Amino acid sequence: MLKTDILVVGSGLAGAIAALTAADMGKDVILITKTESLLSGSTPYAQGGIIYRGMDDSPDKLKHDIMEAGDGHCWESAVDLICERGPQLVEELLINKYLVDFDMSAPGEFDLTAEGAHSKARIIHSKDRTGASIQMQIITFLVKHPKITILTEHTVVDLLTTSHHSCDSLDIYRKPACFGAFVLDKNTGKIIAVYAEKTILATGGLGQIYRHTTNPPEATGDGIALAWRAGARCFNLQYIQFHPTSLYNDRDSFLISESMRGEGGRLIDKNGRQFMKDFHEQGELAPRDVVARGIHQTMLTTGHPCVYLDISHKDSAWIKSRFPTIYEYCIKTGIDITAEPIPVVPAAHYSCGGIGVSLVGRSSLQRLYAVGEVACTGVHGANRLASTSLMEAVTWGYLAAKDACIEREGDTYFPDIFPWKEETEPVDPVLIAQDWTQIKNTMWNYVGLVRSRQRLLRARTIFRHLQSEIDQFYQKTKLSYDILELRNGVQTALAVTQATLEDRVSRGTHYIIED
Repeated sequence: MLKTDILVVGSGLAGAIAALTAADMGKDVILITKTESLLSGSTPYAQGGIIYRGMDDSPDKLKHDIMEAGDGHCWESAVDLICERGPQLVEELLINKYLVDFDMSAPGEFDLTAEGAHSKARIIHSKDRTGASIQMQIITFLVKHPKITILTEHTVVDLLTTSHHSCDSLDIYRKPACFGAFVLDKNTGKIIAVYAEKTILATGGLGQIYRHTTNPPEATGDGIALAWRAGARCFNLQYIQFHPTSLYNDRDSFLISESMRGEGGRLIDKNGRQFMKDFHEQGELAPRDVVARGIHQTMLTTGHPCVYLDISHKDSAWIKSRFPTIYEYCIKTGIDITAEPIPVVPAAHYSCGGIGVSLVGRSSLQRLYAVGEVACTGVHGANRLASTSLMEAVTWGYLAAKDACIEREGDTYFPDIFPWKEETEPVDPVLIAQDWTQIKNTMWNYVGLVRSRQRLLRARTIFRHLQSEIDQFYQKTKLSYDILELRNGVQTALAVTQATLEDRVSRGTHYIIED
């Protein structure tokens, strides 16, 4: 057994900021990540940038853009908070404290760019690898902090709660609370209990439950499943944002940054015709859900498996300098973006919903917090405004850690728990592969860009049956990453499907048609 003040699950930007903030306040922190590297999660894949301040900008102007993108479903208090505190914390933490190297247009002036649905150029960036630049810099502080213990290749099996794990039957009369987690050490195969006064989930997204996604392999919806099983409230799960432009090829999906459209990239069909003005007055810079559905409809109309993003009309040297990562990746696949258009399709990109949290990141389960993409702060509503996610990660990562450091009654209660019972039966990898294929295809076809009640009902039936089967061999087999991710994936898919079924109103990223 391990014991700590704060347990942080996930090493992306939100988790890293939370860990550093708590450690700076004198708390002992254990940070775990299921990958071998701390450069994990979706943060390193964030190409475009992070919101800061534009010329002639204001919190009210940013609020207007966030609320418009959110299609009337944002929590206004959360939007007010991020518009006031977000740019301040970007400056205080990323720019001044952690010394992230953002691009400059002139000495002392950040290079500001615009993205879809922004009324001002207010995005700062580091070429087209902003997330990676931020994360690599943050990691240098993480690994040196004396109050932070880092455990790579560890993943949570289940959260420890007074309702489910206490040996004292009378604990069911207490307010439900989380006091840590059962954790699997990938290298030893052993399960250890980690006791924590507070637990902060920063597990990232759920894109891997879809056939096409821009998310990394580890984004299997773990945090949603953990919170769901523990009894924490989750909501807005029906609002899955599909990035309009991922590279169309036979390899894993690769995101083509929205900032490319912000810099003048044009969406064209197979005949070379710009089509987005047919769907929205802002054309290529319309909100992401509009652009994604516009691409989807154009693919159906033309009978072509993709559309094209063309920035080849810009200066070749400028393209290579502004989008070096995209240029280099596309060159490897045989596409020269300085001379030809890029084939693109929509892909599952960002979960606007998640574990419901307060303005300081508290979940409905005592002593449990959630930050980053796994959380639902209410900022994004029905659709996320471009480049708000990194700023949200900084804001709630910081605020949640500050709140978690406050001592409250009951924080130090750690009941005796039943010992973990290990099983030894191996699981057939063919079964796991087939189950994942069924999850991904069902989510893509039935709970994807365009939904109908008939499709959703069929998806729910499939997932209920599949979950029952998966739970049966979870109970019998030796635990591994594969079986844990599958168990979490099917639970998350079922939760998303159920939330989607319950919402009969098309709004933002949730688009439902009549059967």
